[in-house]
Amino acid sequence: MVGMKPGPDSIGIIAVSHNCSGVAARACGLVSLEPTKVAEILKDRPSWYRDCRCVDVLQIIPTGNGGTIELIYMQTYAPTTLAAPRDFWILRYTSGLEDGSLVICERSLTQATGGPSGPNAPNFVRAEVLPSGYLIRPCEGGGSMIHIVDHVDLDAWSVPEVLRPLYESPKILAQKMTIAALRHIRQIAHESSGEMPYGGGRQPAVLRTFSQRLSRGFNDAVNGFLDDGWSLMSSDRAEDVTIAINSSPNKLAGSHVNPSQMFTAIGGGVLCAKASMLLQNVPPALLVRFLREHRSEWADPGVDAYSAAALRASPYAVPGLRASGFMGSQVILPLAHTLEHEEFLEVIRLEGHSLCHDEVVLSRDMYLLQLCSGVDENAAGACAQLVFAPIDESFADDAPLLPSGFRVIPLDAKTDAPSATRTLDLASTLEVGPGGTRAPSDASSTSNTRSVLTIAFQFSYENHLRESVAAMARQYVRTVVASVQRVAMAIAPSRPGGQLEMKNPPGSPEAHTLARWIGRSYRFHTGAELLCTESQSADASLKALWQHSDSIMCCSLKAAPVFTFANQAGLDMLETTLIALQDISLEKILDDDGRKALCSEFPKIMQQGFAYLPGGVCVSSMGRPVSYEQAVAWKVLGDDDAPHCLAFMFVNWSFV
Repeated sequence: MVGMKPGPDSIGIIAVSHNCSGVAARACGLVSLEPTKVAEILKDRPSWYRDCRCVDVLQIIPTGNGGTIELIYMQTYAPTTLAAPRDFWILRYTSGLEDGSLVICERSLTQATGGPSGPNAPNFVRAEVLPSGYLIRPCEGGGSMIHIVDHVDLDAWSVPEVLRPLYESPKILAQKMTIAALRHIRQIAHESSGEMPYGGGRQPAVLRTFSQRLSRGFNDAVNGFLDDGWSLMSSDRAEDVTIAINSSPNKLAGSHVNPSQMFTAIGGGVLCAKASMLLQNVPPALLVRFLREHRSEWADPGVDAYSAAALRASPYAVPGLRASGFMGSQVILPLAHTLEHEEFLEVIRLEGHSLCHDEVVLSRDMYLLQLCSGVDENAAGACAQLVFAPIDESFADDAPLLPSGFRVIPLDAKTDAPSATRTLDLASTLEVGPGGTRAPSDASSTSNTRSVLTIAFQFSYENHLRESVAAMARQYVRTVVASVQRVAMAIAPSRPGGQLEMKNPPGSPEAHTLARWIGRSYRFHTGAELLCTESQSADASLKALWQHSDSIMCCSLKAAPVFTFANQAGLDMLETTLIALQDISLEKILDDDGRKALCSEFPKIMQQGFAYLPGGVCVSSMGRPVSYEQAVAWKVLGDDDAPHCLAFMFVNWSFV
């Protein structure tokens, strides 16, 4: 394979496979390190392959020509909470050639190849390394030319169909292994030259260790391995958020870390709330860049304060989540970045603000160590990630880290690269609030791509507060998911020609027509005005409906009614978006009393056209209870006076 020209599927100088068994990538590059040093780095896979959990060399056999044969067992992390991790049983042969080159060959040992059978770990799926390796040639004057071939079969058939692109994409393999190896070697070479400035007065190796610990801690949280001490907590029926606890945090933190300041003497551990979800038509790089630069759009300052207080061994009440609240500004302090700026390490200072929670007022700056990667929109197959952990002002080299964050991985090949000119200043886009669908116009981005988002948040807890922390964490992740959905909707490129009923954003002819029907039908049935406007234009009616303070929503006239439209207050109340709205049924949000009241009044609604329903409690799509003083239901009539849908208005609603 050495010397073959890159094909049509190549990523720059990286060639990737097409229609072969498994997935493969190939690259070559020049680096300013000697072959033996390059080989040493490549064999230390956990230092550059972020998905690698461990590499155990179980046996080393010397060969007659001075080479070695090694039997290796390797485990890799699963990138999401939705599939099992992989492990490999590998034979590796290393040998020197007459011209001073080094060659490292690898392939899996299977029943077909013969040889000893490797370890079997529960909950891992055995994957296969097909013939792969490295050829490292010395260059005149110093340095090396490296040829890399990666070829694996990740057993894609064992994962849910929607996730198979993660395991069948040679571009994802190229980004995670082939390109990552080349970049890491070049990074080490650049650091060795002494030309690289670093922030914080720390050695490059120390900062690189911080990056590795953040990434590894996040992977540990997402995977929750039993042998690390993780176990699942019982759920609250809804399976959208998984809660895992680890009562052996010392093992989790690592032997080089003193975790005593995080876990008090009265006993405690680590709790992780995590979830994965599919996103439609959202560039992963753009979403992660926005989450990094606009933390106040999704983070709760009370939760940040709880995490920060855990580092000080000072008691702090478990916060209740608030629908809104002042959040001090964030200041990003750069620490380090890689040579090609695909990854950067930084300290985030959250400027002090007062937070009142039952007994505690905390007003001081908080600090996060943060790792951001994959924010180049043009990097095919790149995973975008934002991982952070609270730190104290001392920021010691052995500071305990409890990473949380986001990972967004593309599921489909990109057909159109997003415009490089798209702005990240989305304040105007987000003015419509949760669920808004206005998006920056970008005619070049018409592709319908999918990605999988994985969220994991970790918290330390004291044993007597475990249930309270679990409830807070579960609710917080649901709230963050809703916020991310809102941001994702706002930054998703507009798709011209969308024909699905009521999935068009406000401003389309269908929305104008429905707004007119809703207002006219309410006036006809009740004799009162719903939409008070100075102008009779269609735009004025739609704007009045969209901005109405009460929650107004429409559902289909079917045996199992589903929502087809909601105004801004309605989307806020349901904690959803216009696109996700059609997945929510009327029955799902009403409690027993609400369903009984609607059933008893339904004949009246169909005969007289409307009915008033008593106040009560309903449930948002995220499981949060919502109270309302009164509900009004009325029949929406079209221009031909035929029933089109049912409208509901929830008056003076609020989260309980």
